[in-house]
Amino acid sequence: MQNNQQALTKLFHREKKVKKEPKTTSEKVWSWVKTIFWAIIVVMIINGLALASFVVPTGSMENTVMTGDFLFVNKFKYGPTTPQVIPFINVPLPFYKFPAPSDPKKGDVIVFIFPGYRDEVKSSEFQYYLKRCVATAGDTMEVRSNFVYVNGVRQSFPQHSIVDTTDYYDPSDPFRTFPPGKGWTRNHYGPIRVPMKGDTIHITPDNYNEHVIFIMREGHKIENTGTTIFIDDKPSNIYVVENNYCFAMGDNRDHSLDSRYWGFVPYKNVVGTPMIVYWSWDTNLPMSQLFAKLGSIRFNRIFKIIK
Repeated sequence: MQNNQQALTKLFHREKKVKKEPKTTSEKVWSWVKTIFWAIIVVMIINGLALASFVVPTGSMENTVMTGDFLFVNKFKYGPTTPQVIPFINVPLPFYKFPAPSDPKKGDVIVFIFPGYRDEVKSSEFQYYLKRCVATAGDTMEVRSNFVYVNGVRQSFPQHSIVDTTDYYDPSDPFRTFPPGKGWTRNHYGPIRVPMKGDTIHITPDNYNEHVIFIMREGHKIENTGTTIFIDDKPSNIYVVENNYCFAMGDNRDHSLDSRYWGFVPYKNVVGTPMIVYWSWDTNLPMSQLFAKLGSIRFNRIFKIIK
């Protein structure tokens, strides 16, 4: 019996061998590389499936969120994804979005992949934007003197929004707003229908420029010969929308480049909603001005819930 116990004890100690510690410089470097690699993989998985961190770069959503707010973003709400970018270097990756528990709703603050400027089929740089969803697929949306109307009903301003209701006019707006050719301004915009999957768009040579970028963003080729419209090399004046979209605007209405200027946000681009501010300071100050940077910490913003 004792011999059996001794044999078991020796076997236990053999199986409980201490992991060999790296000794040479190359072994230590390789150990660090492996550690960093697996840390990045874990961050990418968590960042894609459940929770992400987002730094607010502009004041377009003030005073709901402020420039320099660091936010935790719930990525599960609108459908978790496989990793979208390589952390730290922001290189985009092909990704898959899982079925969404919820679609964006009017009033939601959303984080989304920027679809590109008005005349871009695809954004030249992968960027996340933060705005408020003011209208969803199938809604008719309009702005009159900075008041938003959805399906004819005037919407209340968000609680912490910054809005100037005077009839300000920017002479460049008619040439910058979406879609081209409408001549709308940020204060007088629409009415426009937010596209819904299955909607039919009738295209003519006269309204071609309004729809060309939208159709190309959905992955199709479109051409106007002057007399005939070709979609995917076939003559057609009808296009059926393939995705659902929402209309996004900043709470700082007069200082926000949003859907009024670059168009609709596909539901599939919406990646999450901010939950809470976990840090806030002046991101424009360099770390070389450490004391000024520490002095810019906004303690009253920390743990603030975003609504």
